[in-house]
Amino acid sequence: MIGCLIGEVLALEAPTVLLNVNGVGYEIDTPLTTFCQLQKGQKVTLWTHLTVREDAQLLYGFLNQQEKTIFRTLLKVNGVGPKMALGILSTLSVDMLIHTVEHEDINTLIKVPGVGKKTAERLMIELRDRFKAMSSGFAPTNSTTTQIKFTGNSAVAEAEAALQSLGYKPLEAQKLINAVKADYTEASDIIRAALKSMNK
Repeated sequence: MIGCLIGEVLALEAPTVLLNVNGVGYEIDTPLTTFCQLQKGQKVTLWTHLTVREDAQLLYGFLNQQEKTIFRTLLKVNGVGPKMALGILSTLSVDMLIHTVEHEDINTLIKVPGVGKKTAERLMIELRDRFKAMSSGFAPTNSTTTQIKFTGNSAVAEAEAALQSLGYKPLEAQKLINAVKADYTEASDIIRAALKSMNK
């Protein structure tokens, strides 16, 4: 099992990071909370989870062990796969997710793409006790907001692609981005603003 990777960011294409580790490039899918804190050339440690399928070996990476632990906890919930787990952690911070589950706030959970009412109810039931057991060891997270400079695609196109990769339908992603794009020039800022607008 690959527990973590330490290397230099070679490329960013939401939500995938290409990380150079001693001359080997690893493609790592990340929640947007992690992705938006990375920039090309940055040396970083990503805490990883490896999923092995018949047709692929997939790496998922996080800036801290707490996010990795929550990701793995989400995967234990019936009906939740890696894509939905990334979508949840991209839409809700770890602190907000724990708060949402503790207060049984289903309306916040169903804002995540692919999470309907039944899935949200299942998440509430299955996560409640697990989060209680883990919460004593968790400290509040304070994410930084590093700017990302994208090349090639425009910031708007990059932001829309990022949301679609999480399961948003093209029209949904476009609507979220259009509502906030006028105020920002960087894709990372557009993504954050779009996700934040869903939690209001």
